[in-house]
Amino acid sequence: MSPRSASVNEELRRRSRERLLQATVELVAERGYEATTLGDIADRAGTARGLVSYYFPGKRHLLQSAVHRLMHRTIEAALEREPRTDDGRERLARAIDAVLGLARDEPLLMRTHMAGILQAEGFVQCPEQQRLAALLRDTVARYGSADVDADYPLLRALLMGAVVAVLLPGAPMPAARLRAELFQRYGLDWGLGVPPEAGPPEGAVRLAPA
Repeated sequence: MSPRSASVNEELRRRSRERLLQATVELVAERGYEATTLGDIADRAGTARGLVSYYFPGKRHLLQSAVHRLMHRTIEAALEREPRTDDGRERLARAIDAVLGLARDEPLLMRTHMAGILQAEGFVQCPEQQRLAALLRDTVARYGSADVDADYPLLRALLMGAVVAVLLPGAPMPAARLRAELFQRYGLDWGLGVPPEAGPPEGAVRLAPA
C-alpha cells in the first residue's frame, strides 16, 4: 500500500480536529464543563484520546476554539441566508441577532465560554477565533466603518457584553432590550435582521426607512 499523500493527511487531520470541536460543543451543552472530560470528547468524536492533547493544550482552550467555531458558523449562516445581501446595515443586524440567538439557544455553553474568557486563561487566539474575527471585521467594513481596527474591537466588546447581560445569573437582561440598545447604537432599524415577533420593547427607537 502506497503511503498517503501530504494533502490526504492534512485533510484527515482537519476532519479529526473538526470532530473534536463539534463533540466539545455537544457535550458541554449537554453536561456542563466540569462534567465533560477530554476522554468523553474523544469518545464522542470517535478519535484517539491522544489526539486531543496533540491539537489542543487543554480543555479550556478546546472549549474556546469550539465555541468560536460555532459562533463563526452561526454568524456566517445568518449573513449568507436568503435573500442574500451586500447591504452593510442588514448584515450587521444579522450578525447581532445571530450572537444574541446563541445566548438564547445555548445558555449553558455560552455562559461557560464567557466565564472561561474572564478567568486566568483569558482570551484564546486560535484559528477559529481568527476566522470569526475576520468575518466580524468584514461586517464592520461593509457597514461603512472608516476605522475597522478601532470599530471591530468595539463591536466585539459590545456583543460580549450583551451575551453576559443576557446570561447573568439572577439578573438577566431581556434580549429584546439589549437588541434595541445595540440597534440604536449602530443606527439600525428594528425591522432589519430577524426581529423578535413580540416587536420592539417600549421606548425603543424605530428609525424611518432609509
